[in-house]
Parts: sequence; C-alpha cells; structure tokens
Amino acid sequence: MPITVGHDSSKTRKSISAGGKSLSFYSIPAAQEAGLGDFSKLPAALKVVLENMLRFEDGKTVTTDDIKAFGDWAKDGGKGTRELAYRPARVLMQDFTGVPAVVDLAAMRDGIVALGGDPEKINPLNPVDLVIDHSVMIDEFGNPRAFQMNVDREYERNMERYTFLKWGQSAFNNFRVVPPGTGICHQVNLEYLSQTIWTDVDQNGEEVAYPDTLVGTDSHTTMVNGAAVLGWGVGGIEAEAAMLGQPISMLIPEVVGFKLTGAMVEGTTGTDLVLKVVEMLRAKGVVGKFVEFYGDGLDKLPLADRATIANMAPEYGATCGFFPIDNETLRYLTNTGRDEARVALVEAYAKENGMWRDESYDPVYTDTLELDMGTIVPAISGPKRPQDYIALDSASTEFAKYIKGLRDAKDTTPTSEVRWEGEGGAPEPQDIPGDEGHHNKGWYKTDDGAYQLHDGSIVIASITSCTNTSNPYVMIGAGLVARKARELGLTRKPWVKTSLAPGSQVVSHYLEAAGLQDDLDAIGFNLVGYGCTTCIGNSGPLEAPISKAVNDYDLVATSVLSGNRNFEGRISPDVRANYLASPPLVVAYALVGDMNIDITSDPLGQDKDGNDVYLKDIWPSAKEVSDLVEQTVTREAFQSKYADVFKGDEKWQGVETTDAKTYDWPAASTYVQNPPYFQGITMDTKQIENIEGAKVLALLGDMITTDHISPAGSFKDTTPAGQYLIERQVPVREFNSYGSRRGNHEVMMRGTFANIRIKNEMLDGVEGGYTKGPDGEQTSIFDAAMAHQEAGTPLVIFGGEQYGAGSSRDWAAKGTALLGVKAVIAESFERIHRSNLVGMGVIPFEFTDGDTRKTLGLTGDEEVAIHGLDDVTPGKMVPCTITFADGSSKEITLKCRIDTAVEIEYIENGGVLHYVLRNLAKSA
Repeated sequence: MPITVGHDSSKTRKSISAGGKSLSFYSIPAAQEAGLGDFSKLPAALKVVLENMLRFEDGKTVTTDDIKAFGDWAKDGGKGTRELAYRPARVLMQDFTGVPAVVDLAAMRDGIVALGGDPEKINPLNPVDLVIDHSVMIDEFGNPRAFQMNVDREYERNMERYTFLKWGQSAFNNFRVVPPGTGICHQVNLEYLSQTIWTDVDQNGEEVAYPDTLVGTDSHTTMVNGAAVLGWGVGGIEAEAAMLGQPISMLIPEVVGFKLTGAMVEGTTGTDLVLKVVEMLRAKGVVGKFVEFYGDGLDKLPLADRATIANMAPEYGATCGFFPIDNETLRYLTNTGRDEARVALVEAYAKENGMWRDESYDPVYTDTLELDMGTIVPAISGPKRPQDYIALDSASTEFAKYIKGLRDAKDTTPTSEVRWEGEGGAPEPQDIPGDEGHHNKGWYKTDDGAYQLHDGSIVIASITSCTNTSNPYVMIGAGLVARKARELGLTRKPWVKTSLAPGSQVVSHYLEAAGLQDDLDAIGFNLVGYGCTTCIGNSGPLEAPISKAVNDYDLVATSVLSGNRNFEGRISPDVRANYLASPPLVVAYALVGDMNIDITSDPLGQDKDGNDVYLKDIWPSAKEVSDLVEQTVTREAFQSKYADVFKGDEKWQGVETTDAKTYDWPAASTYVQNPPYFQGITMDTKQIENIEGAKVLALLGDMITTDHISPAGSFKDTTPAGQYLIERQVPVREFNSYGSRRGNHEVMMRGTFANIRIKNEMLDGVEGGYTKGPDGEQTSIFDAAMAHQEAGTPLVIFGGEQYGAGSSRDWAAKGTALLGVKAVIAESFERIHRSNLVGMGVIPFEFTDGDTRKTLGLTGDEEVAIHGLDDVTPGKMVPCTITFADGSSKEITLKCRIDTAVEIEYIENGGVLHYVLRNLAKSA
C-alpha cells in the first residue's frame, strides 16, 4: 500500500542519489531556505519529527505554523508547547500486548458491521510486525533438553493464542507475525526490521526516502534509537489508532542532551554504563522528554552499547534516548546484513538532511548533563527499582542494610533453634554473614545432600532480556567467564536456577562459533528459549523444596538477571529482592549463590586444588572479548538467521486457521474472548460528565508501576483470576500467566491491581490486590469493584508520584476502565500510562497546590466529586470536593491531564478506538 504524503509538491521536496538510484525526500535545509525557520541547531532527534511535519503538511492536520514552531523551539532554547500530529512509519508489537490489540481489531470488525459498515475497512494502514517473544516460560533448565521442552510447553499453553494470531496474519493487510522461537521483538527490530532510513512509494508512484520511525506496544521499543531510528513505546490502544491511520498527538518535546566523554575502562561493561545513566537521568527528571546522546565519547561507543542505553529509556523515564547517525551506525548496518545500497542511502540522507553526527555536531538542547565514561565502575541495580544503582564493591553491604530494614520493620524475633524436616540429621546451623541471630535459616534436602538457604540466597540467575542479550560484548564476556570458571572447576550453586534466553538466534550462532555455549552449558546456563523469560516474569517455578524453604522460613530470596526491570513481584512470587547486572556478573553470582558475599574481594569458590578463586581470576580482558566478537559476529550470520524469519518451525507451520474476515470467537476459550468495548455501540457520542458520589477503590503510594496495576506473571488458584479458571475446569498447571491471557478481559479484569506486592493504604500493611468493599470489610479489588458497579457507584483511584511507571501495558488502563474507575488522581503520571488511561475513557488528574493523599489525610473512606468537566479544555484546573467519613468536606483544585484537543474527543467517544470506529463508519 503506497504511503500518502500531505502534498504532491512543495519547495521542500528534493531529490537525492544513493545506492545507484535517485529518490525524493523532504529537505530540512530547503525548508530553512524557504523562510520557515532556522533549523540548523535542532538536535537530530527533533529533525526526524520536523521531517515528518514537512512530509505530511497538508494545511489541516499539519500546517506551516507547526513547521515554524521548530524554529521557535531553537530560538527559545529548547522550549515548546505546540501540539503536533505525528505519523510514525510503522508499528511493532509483541504477543503479550499484541494479542489484545488484534483482539480489539477483530472486535472492531464486529463493531463496524453493527454500524452498517464493511469489516475490511478495519485494516492496518501502516505496516505492523508482531514478534511472539513473551510466551516462553522456563519450566526446564540446566540441561540439554531444556530448550525443546520449554518450546513444547509453550505451544501446549498458547495454541489458542497462536491460532488467533495466525488468523490475524491472513485476515488483515499490512500485518506480519514473527513466529515463536525466533527472538525478542526489540532485538529482531534492531538486527533486521529497522532500516534507519526507510523508502516507499507515494500516491504519485514516486519513491520517497524518509527516516525510519515507529511506535511499539512495548516500552523498550526505544532500543532501536541506538541505530538512529526514532521509536518509543505506546499503549496497545494508541498503537491500534496509529496503525489505523490516526496521527499520534504529541507536544513538541524538550530534548535533554547527554554528553558522553572519555572511554570505558578495563573490567567494565555497557551494562555498568547504562545503570549509571539510569541513575543520573532519573535524578535529573526527564519524564516526557527526549534524551539525545552526543559528545566525542560516542566515537568509542559501539552500537551494541548504544542500544543498551537506548533500551532503558523507560527506566530513566524519557520518551526515548536517541543516538544520531554516524560512522558507527553505518558499520553496524553493514555488519548485520543490511543491503549495501541501503547503507549508502543512510549516509547520503543523513548528511544531506542535517542528521549526521561528526566533530562539528553542536545542537541546541533544552538542558544538558555530562558523564566521563572513564569513571564507570562495575555495578548492579536493585533490589526493586532500576534506578537503585549500587557500585559492585558495595553490593553486599547495601544488601545487609536492606535486610536489616526489612527485619526491623517486621520486628522479627529470633528463635533458639532451626527445625529440620528432612530425613536424617540436619547439618550444623551456620552463621550467615549479615543474618546473625535471625531464625530464617531454611534447610532443604535433595538427592545430592542438604543445603541451607537464608536471606540473600540467590535462587535465580538469568541471562535474559533484550537489554543485554542484544550486545555481543557482554554475551561473549559471559561465555568467557563461564569458560574460565569451568577450567578451574567452579560451577553454579545447587539452589540457583540458571538460564540463558538470547534475544535472537544470532546470539546462539556466535556463542557456538566461539565454543562458549559448551562452557555455559557446563555451569548450568543452557539455552531455555528465545524470548523475554525471566525479565517479563516468566522465570517459571522454583524447585519445590527451594520454594518451600523460602516460604516456610520467610526468607528474602534474591535473583540476579541481565534485564531492565526488577519491580516488586515481577520476577518470581518466591523472590523479594531482584538485581540487574551484566551477563558476566550474572554468571559470577550464580557461582557464589549469595548476595551477602562481596564478589569483588571474597573468594567465589575453590579450584580443583583447593585454592581460592576470585572474580579477577575469571574476568576476561576487553581484548579477549573484542577479538572473539570480531571473529564470530559476522554479516553472514545475520543474513543466514534472518533469511526465513517469518516462516517459523514445523510447529508454527502446523497451526491451522481459517480465512474468514471476522473472527469466530470460541465460546469456551479462556484465552481469547470478544471484549465488551463495542457491544451496543451507536454513532452517538456523549458529553463528558462531572463525577459525583465516587468511592475510592484504592489509595496507592509512589512509583506504582503498570506491573503493580496489571501484573504479567503467574497467579494462584486462590486469586479471582484463578477462581475464574477453576470454575471453567482449567487445572492450575495450565493457568499460564496474566500476560498470556491478555486476550481474555475476564481474566485481566480480575488481575487488575492484583500484584502480590501492591499495598493499598486503605488497609493496614496488607500486600496484594485487596481493598474495602461497600460494607467496609476487606475483599479483593475485583469483588469490591463489581459490588460498586452493581450499585451504580463510580470509582476513583488515588496515587502518588510517577503513577503508571514501567511497561507500556494497555491492560493497566483497560482493566482500570472495566472495573468502573472514572478518574485516577495522582501527584504525577508516567507518559504512556496517562495516554492509555485517556485512550480508555478514564480521566487522569494531578494534585495541585502541594496537596497529596497524605497532606489531605485520606484513608479511602471518602466520597469524591469532580466538577468542571462538562466544558473541559486541555490542562484545565477543576474543583474537586472530598467529603470525609465524619461528614466534613474540603475543596481542592486538580489539573485535568487531558492534554490535547483530540483527547477530549477520545473521552467523549468513550475511548480512542470508539473514536476511530465511528469515523471509519462515517467515511463508509
């Protein structure tokens, strides 16, 4: 399908020659010559957005005033408030968020039929790629059969979803599916799908070159910014609107410049660098802003490390972390198998359109900060937030402080004995560093002997996630650590669940070519699958005796993973403390199995001769790593592994589906159900109404993440979601995860606000998805919400700072809406979740004048009324009356976070999808 540009010809449309042919493009220098503004000092990231305005300028959706605003932005020192209609080139999805998006598209086909329209009107207008990467779970590990057994279980659990996605691939135009077992969506995007400069034919039959841009239904879509592809995560709701041709409404962003100088020193990795960057930018405050990296340090920073930094933009709170095009970009594109003509076009285009970084690159930024990479030291981050940076040599002491804080808060009383429940006599109790005097020394017994667990025992060590497994320097480094450990006779501790889940098959290719996979296998890091696994909460169950010991003795078990997220309750229900680390450090921690040990100075173990082995003894030099990367990470490997990327294995090819244009919803399915959003839809919209007599469903604290609101991991049979499945004869073994069941609103509603670590301040210290029902008694969030709905009572949520941080999880907004919540009132919102709430018809509000839930003394027993919504405008200040349990009341002022004019229309329609559906029906 050809792209439709905003105008057929203009003073900004020029020609460029590259790769043996001539193409059209929209020239920023030509726009400047035409008097539209001085764009010479714009950051490259903003020039990508400006080009988008030039290409789609039509005098209506995009005007010359929009273009001129970029010149004003530079003159005003990087400040701007103008609303833009931005159109990304494509959409990227993963299956957890992609399944509900395709469910919505299928439901929209039913909806447009109900409105008298043609179901084939519902089709992606922009290219959509969906990569199945979130489904594989680590049931089997530490042996050669792990990969195949996990794949087999993945298909057993997810066949209904895969059948549905394969139907979608055939039913919808412009929609491709990358099958299971291929890799993680962001790594596939970086290594194969992205082109940095895109080309397509316009409505006049002319080939046009333009920057590769995208939005994705996963927050780590930002990873591809490392290759100068402007992309960021949006909720599935916003992505669906984008793929259906709706522009993304955004304010011209502030751009913070992050200057990198110097070079990384021996013994440090790109992971150590990104953890420091996350800490610095979180402290700076970059929510809703672009971050662009510049400085001569980039000359020494490989693209793999850039991608690691760009990947974690959600963790430092930015919309994206962008790296301009330079010689390293070209080297990476060539090495990963891109066509030579494409690489030539990228260079020519970037230089012609002012997007090339060289020694003269010196744009204007809204604000700047600087880091000398020579100051980076080995580090980890945890135990529950990515920005909780810890220098590695302080890790054990910081962990001891964390444990003391937990135990003091619980007022743990020591006991005089440790009870052994296994057969035979127990080993003598040992004093554990950092845990003296406490009763929580948990014994468990296996065929190999008896072992003692305690606070800090590492029960999961996982090389996982797009963040680091895309980086051959840290992956080769991990393999070399494993090799040296193996040669000295070291292996993982028996209580550590080890796993290796690469982001693409290319990783396995170079690990095998270097002979390192054998070494990783030898110490337990066998291949378990190609997917997100532990990072998304699919760590799988711990061995039963270990899980029992952890829970019986109330231990603070820990995990170490090479991921990007370590939020509470995310990694495993048995693990309370989670640490992010580089892949080589994950291997090292698996060898010691204990966070109480200082791996920078204490022995990791003993060699075959009984000599102490230290971290320095098994840590590879930078030259060892780079030499192996150069030998094994080849252009031919990328071309070979991506040759049949959409074909899949025999299992995928054997998935049967129909060619119907609307989906035949299986009534008995517990994975895919027709959602209620469009049932009974008419062409009528509804004026936004004031909120009267609302009750409080939850009173929540700071940094409530989308994992807290809509967890992705496993759940028990005692939860509302578990009870729903039990009632439908689904055995516990087949529960799978919340993430895998996102196509079924009944499961997801019951899982909303159901994270095992969430704390509703309406209750006294209770963890989990509980609240007070209409009768004042403790009950589940779901049951209370249903009781309020039955009584016709609207609901509100109160929160603290950074409400909705983390993943771009559309179900965090969908579930909120389906529970009957009309408003979320918080101190501040993360960008994606605020947008998702609006997209689902839930209005976000922010406290003003220093008010917070704490200063107001809220308990959750209040009644809330919000007025001024019947004539709301973007950002309007509105009165809110809070009536307390004793009958007294107080009026405060809230800022309505409906940020743009089109968002008002979304709310009036009941959500963005209703808005799109009605517009499509009108056009028909």
